[in-house]
Amino acid sequence: MEKHLPEMTALLQQLVEAESPSNEKQAVDQVGAILAEASQNLGASVTVYPQENRGNHLVAKWGEGEGGILLLGHMDTVFPLGTLGAMPFYEQDGRVYGPGVQDMKGGLVIGLMAIKVLLAADEMPDRPITFLFTSDEEVGSQTSRALIEKLAAQAALVLCLEPSLADGSLKTSRKGVGDFTLEITGKAAHAGGNHAEGRNALEEMAHQILVIQALTDYEKGTTLNVGVAQGGTAPNVVPDFAKLEIDLRLTTTKDFARIHQGLRELSPKLDGTKLALHGGLNRPPMPFDATMQKTFAHVAEIAADAGIELKSGSSGGGSDANFVSPLGIPVLDGLGAVGDGLHSSREFIYKASLVERTKLLALLLRNW
Repeated sequence: MEKHLPEMTALLQQLVEAESPSNEKQAVDQVGAILAEASQNLGASVTVYPQENRGNHLVAKWGEGEGGILLLGHMDTVFPLGTLGAMPFYEQDGRVYGPGVQDMKGGLVIGLMAIKVLLAADEMPDRPITFLFTSDEEVGSQTSRALIEKLAAQAALVLCLEPSLADGSLKTSRKGVGDFTLEITGKAAHAGGNHAEGRNALEEMAHQILVIQALTDYEKGTTLNVGVAQGGTAPNVVPDFAKLEIDLRLTTTKDFARIHQGLRELSPKLDGTKLALHGGLNRPPMPFDATMQKTFAHVAEIAADAGIELKSGSSGGGSDANFVSPLGIPVLDGLGAVGDGLHSSREFIYKASLVERTKLLALLLRNW
């Protein structure tokens, strides 16, 4: 594995320096072109799923038959174009820095290199391997969800190459994710001349924030966060419109009914104002259920035979693995690079983890 590290680092640099924010289709498609060429050079058949407003999705496949293994990876990042100017790709003290290096271009490199070393050693498994590269994970996977679920339903095992937890643990449970928007309509008026005739949408918004946040239940693992509040045009105008963006996280789908009912029952506190709620559950939870426990135990056994000790943990974030869990298909997440600071200017991976995780993934593909 060590001899491949320069090649892996070079591919990683190429991917990171091809910036690919979710909302920039042309940029994401540039990363797709790099990955398509790399996959074809390894003998894969590549199918492109064109998208009108997002980057195209790619499916690379090796082998034919039933009971295959599906690898999940996304090409998009949260960093806008031009981030490289202030956050370049560079190496220092055994770490590799750059926008998207951890989430999750490091995982894409690990997946391709695991396949390359198995091909070179003539040790590919006697089952097909499919690598799905999606373009919109960071913005909810609206255009890729159906494809993820379709390919997962045909697989015997799904491995998601999102980054691991900070200590290298695999992610064996994830919270579900919901996204809601609350629109508040009031009545505009001059703040000095006819203040009493106005209905302040921001005042109504303040009341609603308190009600929404109160739906949080830490014992159940359910949180609601009003993360964005918008409204108003000028200090001397009673605002007639405001909008809240709400993030929901929950560990079980059972609590969604309570949350959904609570949000739908929101009512105006000020006469003359109106509320409109939009949104729903974007990703179901991925619990540490019996299937997950069995899957992790088998993977840990494969790793232990090669002298690798695996740990597991939970994440409050969601990924495309969340879509697989309700299907009853064995799935594991967090098999990508090890690092920290994702989604921030501090994002990095440990360079050695490229080798370590490639070895682990190759073992799982060969021995599952």
